[in-house]
Amino acid sequence: MSTVSSCWLAQARFLPLLYSSSPLSRVSFSISPSSLRFFSSKNPKRPMAEKRTIADVLMANARAAAARKKVTRPSPKKRKALEDNGTPTTESELKQTEEPKEPNLKKVAVAKKGEGPISVEERIGKLKKKAADFDPKSAAFWKDGEPVPFLFVARAFDMIANETGRIVITELLCNVFRTIIASTPGDLIPVIYLSANKIAPAHEGVELGIGDAALIKALAEAYGRKEEMIKKQLKELGDLGLVAKESRSSQSVMFKPPPLTVAKVFDTFRVIAKESGKDSQDKKRKHIKGLLVAATDCEPLYLVRLLQSKLRIGLAEQTLLVALGQAAVYSGKHSNPSSQIQSPLEEAAKIVKQVYSVLPIYDKIVPALLSGGVWKLQETCNFTLGVPVGPMLAKPTKGVSEILDKFQDTEFTCEYKYDGERAQIHYMEDGSVEIYSRNAERNTGKFPDVVHSVKRVKKSSVKSFVLDCEVVAYDRDKQKILPFQILSTRARKGVSMSDIKIDVCIFAFDMLYVNGQPLLQEQLNIRREHLYNSFEEEPGVFQFATTITSNDLEEIQKFLENAVNSSCEGLIVKTLSRDATYEPSKRSHNWLKLKKDYMDSVGDSLDLVPIAAFHGRGKRTGVYGAFLLACYDDSKEEFQSICKIGTGFSEATLEECSRRLLPKVIPKPKPYYRHTDTVNPDVWFEPSEVWEVKAADLTISPVYCAATGVVDPNKGISLRFPRLIRIREDKNPEQATSSDQVAEMYNAQKSNHSNNHDEDEDY
Repeated sequence: MSTVSSCWLAQARFLPLLYSSSPLSRVSFSISPSSLRFFSSKNPKRPMAEKRTIADVLMANARAAAARKKVTRPSPKKRKALEDNGTPTTESELKQTEEPKEPNLKKVAVAKKGEGPISVEERIGKLKKKAADFDPKSAAFWKDGEPVPFLFVARAFDMIANETGRIVITELLCNVFRTIIASTPGDLIPVIYLSANKIAPAHEGVELGIGDAALIKALAEAYGRKEEMIKKQLKELGDLGLVAKESRSSQSVMFKPPPLTVAKVFDTFRVIAKESGKDSQDKKRKHIKGLLVAATDCEPLYLVRLLQSKLRIGLAEQTLLVALGQAAVYSGKHSNPSSQIQSPLEEAAKIVKQVYSVLPIYDKIVPALLSGGVWKLQETCNFTLGVPVGPMLAKPTKGVSEILDKFQDTEFTCEYKYDGERAQIHYMEDGSVEIYSRNAERNTGKFPDVVHSVKRVKKSSVKSFVLDCEVVAYDRDKQKILPFQILSTRARKGVSMSDIKIDVCIFAFDMLYVNGQPLLQEQLNIRREHLYNSFEEEPGVFQFATTITSNDLEEIQKFLENAVNSSCEGLIVKTLSRDATYEPSKRSHNWLKLKKDYMDSVGDSLDLVPIAAFHGRGKRTGVYGAFLLACYDDSKEEFQSICKIGTGFSEATLEECSRRLLPKVIPKPKPYYRHTDTVNPDVWFEPSEVWEVKAADLTISPVYCAATGVVDPNKGISLRFPRLIRIREDKNPEQATSSDQVAEMYNAQKSNHSNNHDEDEDY
C-alpha cells in the first residue's frame, strides 16, 4: 500500500467523529480493500475526474450498511439485561433470531397437496369439527415430526374456555390429541400433562414452587414494566394471566426468540421445579422470563395460569381421560374392538379411566396406548407397587333401615368409621416404605413412626404389601382415640421420631397387594383373609378395624352406638362376598357410610370452601361475623355459592379463621365464582381452605347457585342452619363436596315438600 493510502487510512479513523451527531453515527463503518483501489498507486490509469475522496468512500459504505439494516451489538449493560431476560445477544444467536416474527394468525400455514393456502387461524378452527368428521391432518400448521407449537395448545385452551358443553369440550380435546398423534406423537405426553395442569404424577411430589409475587416480578422484568403497575392492573382484571397477556400485547422486542414449543414449555417447567438451594428463586424467575419473552398471542395468559396451577378453562381431568380414550379409538392402528363391544368410544373411555385409577402415570399410559392401542391397555398398564391407586370411597346413607333395603339380598359387613387420616402404605421388597394420602400425596416424611410400626408388625412371610388404613391420633395411656383436630396439629413434613408429641394408631381395613399379587379384583372376604394373615396386632399401634357381619337391625344399631362411644364417626357398611371388589377412585354403592348424626339431619356433612365474608357487628366487631361458602363443580372448574354460615364458631375459632383468611382477601370475586347479586359480601377470598359443615336440611334457593339446573332449572341448592364442624386440612379446595354430590344429597332427603323453598335464608 502506498504512503498516500496509508495517510488516508489514518485520517479515516477520525472521520466517524464528524458524523457523531448524525443518524449515521449509529451505523458501523468499514472500508474494504476494494474501496481503496481507487487511491492506490497501482491504479495509475484511472482519470482524475473519477477519483473519489475518502469522504465519498466512507459515506458510500455507511449508506450501504444502513440499507442493509445491519444489527449492532448491544452495550455491555444492555447485553446483561437481555441475557437475564433470556434474549440472545451473540452474533450467532442474533442470526438465528432474525427470521422469527410476531405470529400472525392470518398468515399462510402449511398447505396440503391440491389445496390452496390456509391460515393458522383457519387450521386451529377446524378443531371444532365433530370428531367423526375431523381430519387430524387438517388442524396442524406445522410439518409432521416437527415440535408442536405451544400456540396450538394455547389456542385450544382458549377454545375450550369459551365452551360450556361437556360433549363439545370432549370432542375438541379429542381432536387436539388426534392432531398430535398424527403429526408429532412424541409430544402427546407433555400436551396431556399441560392440559391436566400438572408436570408430574401427584405421588412424585414435584411442585413448581412459584408464588404470585415471583410471577409479578418476572412479568415486570420480562415486559419492562413496574411491579406497582402490574399489581394495579391485577386488581382491575383479577387474573394475573390476563395481566400477562395485556403486558405482552403492548410491548415490542428488539430481538425475537424462536417460537415456543410444547416440549420447550414443559421441559422448562420441570427444570423450574428442580431448582433448589441458594438463589433458586432467581433461577426460577430467569426461566420464567425466558418463556414470557418468547410468548405471543394468548400464550402469556396460559403460561402464567399453568405456573400458578390455575388453568381454569373448565377442563376436568376425567374429561381429559375420556378424550384420550376416544382419540385412541379414532387413531387406532393396532387392533379393533371386540364384536361384543357395542359402543367403542364409551368402552375406550372407561378403559382409560380405569387404568389411570390404578396407574396414574401418563408417562406409562401414553406410550402403551400409542404402541399397543386402547384395547390392550389393561394388559400392559396395571397395578404397580410404589404407585398409589385412587382410594375407594363410600356413599352416604341416612339410617340402618336404608342399608338393609339396599343390601337385602347381599351379605355385608359393618366396620367402625375412624376419624383420622386415610393412608395407603406401600412396603417394597427392599424394605423401603412409602405412605400416600387420599390425594396421592407422599406423606412418608410426616409419619416416621408409622414406617417403623408397619415394619415391626408385619409377619416374616410378608415381603411386600399395600395396605389401606386410617391413621388416627391415639392416647396409649388411656387407650383412647383422639379427635381429628389433635392429629392435625402434627407437623406435615420432615418429622423426626424425637419431635413426635402426638402418638398415632394404624387401623387397617383392606389389603390391595401382597407378595407380588394384586388383590383389587378379589372379593372383600378374600382381601380380609390376606390382611389378617399378614400382620400381628399391637394395641395402640396397629389394629384391625372393628367389624361385625350381621343383617339384624337392632344389632347394627347397637354396633353404631358402640362406634360413636368409641370416638368414631359412625360405620362403613360394605358388601362382603359378592360385588365386593376394590374399585379405585370410585364412590361406590357397594360401600355405604352411616354417621352418628345422620338420622336427625342431612345424610352427610359437606366439605365447603369459604369464598367471601361479612364484617362482624356487636360482639363480633373486628372479626368476620359470617362467611359465604361454596361447593365445587369439577366439570366446570368453578366454585358455586351454597350458604352463608355464622354458627358453630367459638370466639377463638372465629378470631383464628379471620386471622388466617385476612391475607387471602382479593379485590373482587374470581371469574370462576358463581354467585347471585343478592348476596353482597364485604370481602372476597382466594379459595384456600375446606370447612366441614353440617346442616339441618337442603333446600331449593334462588339466592345460591350450587347445582343450578340439576334439580331446578333456574335455582340452586342451599343449606338450612349450617354449622361449622371442623377445618379439613387434609383437603384442598378442588376436593370440596361437588355440586353433583349436593344434588344427590338433596334427592336423597326423605321429605322434599313443595313448600321447602328458601327465598331469603341467611344461615
